[in-house]
Amino acid sequence: MMELFRLQMRTAQMLVEASSVINIRMLGMAGVISSDAGETKRMVTEKQTAFVESGRAAMGALMAGKSAAQAYGVALTPIGRTTRANSQRLVKRKSA
Repeated sequence: MMELFRLQMRTAQMLVEASSVINIRMLGMAGVISSDAGETKRMVTEKQTAFVESGRAAMGALMAGKSAAQAYGVALTPIGRTTRANSQRLVKRKSA
């Protein structure tokens, strides 16, 4: 039961971070705030990388006999790491 609660909390954290990243990037694209020239390209390529890593991790966990919840947990890690890093980087840049 606690495992599912932890997964829900990690998912919620990732969704909040992703929302902040989307908002800051949209403000940058609209010209409301300054943004790096490569930010648009970065937002596409980093998603591809995170989702490939996520899929590989989930497939590996399932092939190793892990439960669906465990596979979800390892699949969430690369995506959560990417959203967290972007959120921290963009919020720091915006406030600087």
